[in-house]
Amino acid sequence: MKLPLIKRLAVAAGITLAFTCAATQAAEPAYPNKPVTIIVPFGAGGVADAIPRIVGQKLNEMWHVPVIIENRPGASGNLGMSQVARAAPDGYTLGLAPAGNLTVNPLLYTNLNFDTARAFAPVTLLATSPNILVVNPAVPAKDFKAFVEYAKTKPGKLNFASPGAGSGAHLAGELLNQAAGINTMHIPYNGMAPAVTDVVAGNVDMMFAGVSTVLPFIRSGKLNALAIAGPKRLPQLPAVPTVAESGYPGFDVTSWYGLVAPAQTPDAIVRKLQHDIATVLKDPAVRQKFDDQGVDPANTTTQEFAAMIQNESRKWADIVKTAGIKPIQ
Repeated sequence: MKLPLIKRLAVAAGITLAFTCAATQAAEPAYPNKPVTIIVPFGAGGVADAIPRIVGQKLNEMWHVPVIIENRPGASGNLGMSQVARAAPDGYTLGLAPAGNLTVNPLLYTNLNFDTARAFAPVTLLATSPNILVVNPAVPAKDFKAFVEYAKTKPGKLNFASPGAGSGAHLAGELLNQAAGINTMHIPYNGMAPAVTDVVAGNVDMMFAGVSTVLPFIRSGKLNALAIAGPKRLPQLPAVPTVAESGYPGFDVTSWYGLVAPAQTPDAIVRKLQHDIATVLKDPAVRQKFDDQGVDPANTTTQEFAAMIQNESRKWADIVKTAGIKPIQ
């Protein structure tokens, strides 16, 4: 049966459109087809720099395109994160996002030139690292419970170091004050190295720090580890209990590092990134390198990572408010 002219034209137009769409899709090269840059908002060296380099090397092998790590330190990580926020949302500029840059800095810095909650598309969590409460050996308490009792007898006399106001170590100390009902004083430093040095020297009583930072001092006896500020004990320090199991359930100050893309990055690209990174994080060689850095691989879905950011933001907002930490201009 011969179709009416208008129907024949409609069918022909539909076939032409289908071929055009197919040709367009075929002409679009698969992602990624050129170098991908991961911006690290801190200087070279350290855990925050090592994690994307380990992952990037494996992605390079998988994708057969260069994965470039670009260090953009400054303004407590805000400079590098700002560059990610302004980048084209095409998947070729990504950002290594430590916990503080997504959850704490928006609370403390009043002059950010981007809205953290809207500027990024969460891709996946990459790694976690619990903090350890360490004290100088001159502090007479040899376990966490004894330390809390000792601190209660000396309100305002003990002090704790951190790499700067608003840092994770600072907020961990404030959380301990609130949870345990003690009063220790914050001593901010310009970086982690001088903070640890002064605790080792006995100029400051204690601090929270990542396992890779303080483990050598613990093993040499220059620092005593009292508690793990994470959800479980560490294999490197199996005899050291968590704060939670020492009488403060729910106490968790775990450092974490995630990957973000600029907002409006296509969902298909975000899903591919998450999928490929999940594959990378299962690689035994990658897991061993993470272990050498004192971190655990922690891949999540994009939805799980987004929910984690929201939950952590609410948690630290309450702690900052209760501690009366002033915004940084």
